[in-house]
Amino acid sequence: MTFFADFCIPFIVGEIILFTAIAIKYIMWLKGLPKSDKKLILKGAFSPRFFTATWEVIRESLLHHRIFKVNPLLGYMHMSLAFGWFLLISVGWIETIAYLGLKMIPLHGHVFFKYFIPLNEITAHKPMFDFVMDFLLLFVLSGVTLAWIKRMRSRAMGMKKTTQHISFDRIALTALWFVFPVRLLCESVTSAIYGGGSFLTGGIGTLLAAGINTEILHAIYEPLWWLYSCALGIFFVAMPFSRYMHIFTEIPLIFLRHFHLRPEAKEKSYDNFEVEACSRCGICIDPCQLQMQLGINDVQSVYFLRDRRKNRLQQKIANNCLMCGRCEQICPVGINLNTLRLNSRTSMRNIPNESRYKYLKNLDRSSGEGRVGYFAGCMTLLTPNTLSAMQRIFDAAREDVWWADKNGGVCCGRPLKLSGESDSAQKMIDYNKSLFYKHNITILVTSCPICLRIFNEEYKLDGIEVLHHSEYILRLIEQGRLHVNYSTEHTFTYHDPCELGRGSGIYNEPRAVIEAIGTLLEPSHSRKNALCCGSSLANTAINDSQQLTIARNVAEDLDNTGAETIVTACPLCKKAIARGATHQVKDLSEIVAANIL
Repeated sequence: MTFFADFCIPFIVGEIILFTAIAIKYIMWLKGLPKSDKKLILKGAFSPRFFTATWEVIRESLLHHRIFKVNPLLGYMHMSLAFGWFLLISVGWIETIAYLGLKMIPLHGHVFFKYFIPLNEITAHKPMFDFVMDFLLLFVLSGVTLAWIKRMRSRAMGMKKTTQHISFDRIALTALWFVFPVRLLCESVTSAIYGGGSFLTGGIGTLLAAGINTEILHAIYEPLWWLYSCALGIFFVAMPFSRYMHIFTEIPLIFLRHFHLRPEAKEKSYDNFEVEACSRCGICIDPCQLQMQLGINDVQSVYFLRDRRKNRLQQKIANNCLMCGRCEQICPVGINLNTLRLNSRTSMRNIPNESRYKYLKNLDRSSGEGRVGYFAGCMTLLTPNTLSAMQRIFDAAREDVWWADKNGGVCCGRPLKLSGESDSAQKMIDYNKSLFYKHNITILVTSCPICLRIFNEEYKLDGIEVLHHSEYILRLIEQGRLHVNYSTEHTFTYHDPCELGRGSGIYNEPRAVIEAIGTLLEPSHSRKNALCCGSSLANTAINDSQQLTIARNVAEDLDNTGAETIVTACPLCKKAIARGATHQVKDLSEIVAANIL
C-alpha cells in the first residue's frame, strides 16, 4: 500500500526537527543535573510516585484541572485542544488498525489517513470511526474558536490582560490556528469527492459536492492537503523554540517533582524544566498588583520566564516583583516562580565578600535566659509597639524569655537573600543559628513573617520549634496561660501578610486570636487571595509613591469592611497599610496586649 505523497514532506521535515530538538534539550538538561538529582530520578522511577505522577499528567497536561478551577471557560479551551488532539491521534491510530490491521505505517500515514484511504482504493467506510473522528475534530475546533476569542476579546474569556508574544510564539500560534480548520476543509473536500465522513466532514462534503463543480474540487484537493501539511510542519519547527515547548516539558516536570527534585537558591539544570513548562497562558497577569494597581505590564512571571528562557533576562525584570506569591499560587503548572526569581537574582547579584562579615565574630547582644527565645527582626525593631506588646504578653504568661536582638542584633538574612546575595545571607544564617544553639532555647518565636519563613526554610533548626507570634499567642490562650477580654463591641478586620499566609500557610491562628477578643470581618481579598501591602523587601524597582498607591488600594479593601481596627501580623505590612488607611492599624500582639485580663 502507498503511504506517501509529496505534500507529506513539510510534515516529515517538521517532525524530524521537532523530535531532534526535544531530544537535544532533554539530553542536555538531564546530563547537567547533579548526581543527587539523578539518584532521586532513579529511585522515584521504581516507586509508587511514578504512578501518582502519571495520574497528574492525565489530570493536568490533558484535562487541565487546575485551569478549570481558576477559569472554567479557559480550562475548557486548553482541555479541548490538548485532550481533543490527543484523542484525535489515539483514535486515528486505532482507525488505521481497524482498516488495515497491525501493519507498520509511518506517522504521516496515520495523520493523513483520510487522504490515503481513496489513494489505496479503499471504498468500505466505517461509519463509527467517521462519527467519532468528526466529533473529536469539532471538539478541538471549539477550543480553537475560544483561542481566537481570547486573543481578540480577552475579557469575554474572563481575562483583563493576555500575554504579549514574541516572533516564534506568533508563528507557532498562527500555524496552530490553521491546523484544524484546514484539516476540516481537507477531509470535507475528500468526502465531497470520494464519500465517507460523518455529520461534520460528510455534511460539509455533501454541501460542497452540491454547490461546487467537481473539477474545482479536484483542483483544490491537493493544495489543501499541502496547506494542512505545511501548517503542521511550521508548528512543529517553531514548537521547540516557542511557548509550545511546554507541551513536552510539563510532563517530565511533573515526574521530576514527584521524584522530589526542586529549584534551589542557585540556578541548576533542573530549572530548565520549570522555565520551559510555562505555557504563557496569562493567568498570572491579572492577579499581579503591579499590573492591577500600577499599570506595569511587562514584568509579570510570564515575561520573566520568557526572558530567562531566551537568555535575555535583565535586572529591571528580575527585580521588579513583589514576590507576594499571588501568581505562584494561581499558576496552573505549579511553577516555583519565587524560587526561580531568587536564583536569577543570585546569578546576577551574588557578590561574596568575606571581609564584610568580620564584625559578626564574637558578637552577642542578646539578653535574658529562658527556653523560649524571641527574635524580633529588623522590621519589628522599627515598630516598637509590637516589641513592647510582646513584652507584656510574655510577662502575663510568666514566660522566661531569651531576647535574641532586643538590644540590636544580626538580620535573619532573608532581605539579602531576596535581593540575590545568597552568600551574604548565609553568613547571617550561620551566625544566628549558632547563637540560638548557644543559648539552649527549645522554642523560637518571631513577630516577623519574613524571619519566620527563612527560619523554617533555610536554618534547619533541629530541636528548636519555630513559631510565629500568632501561633505562640494562640497556644498560650488555649493552655490557659493567657487570659484576654472578649467583647462584641470590638470589630476587627485582618490582613494576611504574604510571607505568613501564602508563604508559610498560616491563616487560621491569627483569626482564632482575633476572635478570642472580638468580631472578625473578612475583607474581599483574604487568605490565599490576600493583597500584598506593596512594601515588599523583594522589590527594589518601584518607588515610594508606587508603594503608597498599592498600600492605599489594600487599605481601602480593609476599610470597606467597616471594622474599627485593621489588624495584621507583620511589622512591614503594619507600617505600609497605616500609610493609606483611614482606620487604626494594629499588630496582632498589640490588640492582645491591650485586652489582657
